[in-house]
Amino acid sequence: MSRDYYEILGVSRSAPAEEIKKAYRKIAMKCHPDRNQGDKEAEERFKEASEAYEVLGDLEKRKIYDRFGREGLKSSGYSGPGNAHDIFSSFGDIFGDLFGMGASGRRQPNGPIPGSDLRYDLTITFLEAVHGVDKEIEITRPDTCWTCEGNGCRPGHPPKTCGHCQGRGQVMRSQGFFSVSTTCPACRGQGSVITEPCQDCEGRGLVNKKKKVTLKIPAGVDNGARMRLAGEGEGGRRGGQPGDLYVFLDVETHEHFQREGTTIYLRLPLSMTQAALGCKLTVPTINGEKSLNIPAGTQNGTSLTLRKEGVKALRGNELGDMIVVIDVHIPEHLSARQRELLEEFSELEKGKSPNQHDGLFTKLFRKSA
Repeated sequence: MSRDYYEILGVSRSAPAEEIKKAYRKIAMKCHPDRNQGDKEAEERFKEASEAYEVLGDLEKRKIYDRFGREGLKSSGYSGPGNAHDIFSSFGDIFGDLFGMGASGRRQPNGPIPGSDLRYDLTITFLEAVHGVDKEIEITRPDTCWTCEGNGCRPGHPPKTCGHCQGRGQVMRSQGFFSVSTTCPACRGQGSVITEPCQDCEGRGLVNKKKKVTLKIPAGVDNGARMRLAGEGEGGRRGGQPGDLYVFLDVETHEHFQREGTTIYLRLPLSMTQAALGCKLTVPTINGEKSLNIPAGTQNGTSLTLRKEGVKALRGNELGDMIVVIDVHIPEHLSARQRELLEEFSELEKGKSPNQHDGLFTKLFRKSA
């Protein structure tokens, strides 16, 4: 984007803050993506205006921009608005003043009301989390009523100033020597009352709408990961910005694999003879079947590593390893021939090292004495 921010909003360089806010609200209501689905030009216009307002609506950023331009903003650490789909980002909004919040954080009567953030819980499989996946979800959310543009009034019948608080949204009550400001009970702090409610939203300023959203879940996410979709939450009222949608991921367990960070673990059952004699086996991995050499004399609990067969790191291109843990199975039921061979093997062991066990018991006894 290279156009001048003042030109984007259609205001002069000397325009007061209120005029800048009003110009942005007008563009935002007209070009909001929910109102122009599939219209790339409107979407770009909305993003362009949002970036312009983020700078010109902030006193310090505006001073820097007026004096040094875009390069000055970059030098001061401003890098532009974030992406719409941002993994593990903190709650926040670039449109702070647009929401009608004063320096004390209290919403001003009749000011724009931002939409609330929403939560969606999504279950994905173990391998979908490992490799990444695109998921389409359908959400039902309270969205801005475009008939009344979120103000709750029937078109042509604007709200009237509350006669109880005279539009302040607050009333004073005396308590002894003190006067306490409380929310006006007549207008509930809004400063105005709706006399002719919108027929579509019944005065709420919001209507429930279904929407399909595509999630691009990156490879390497883990259980409990959170994705933020900016502007996909509850719709705003009276020109307020919509909230965000937070998708929490629940990863199913796998029948064979376990995961710790980028490392995959697999318990591999071996027979007694396979462990003793060694063998070459085909084992499952998250990327398909791989060949694994089992050395002769492998003991129960031995760990063998398959390099780069683990999970891709969420940030960067580093690949974890896969650890194969050997689980030697001792047969519970022997045939007569098997027992005969094992007894013969046992005799051979005794003949090869007749005092092996005696020596072990002697050492243990001496240590405990």
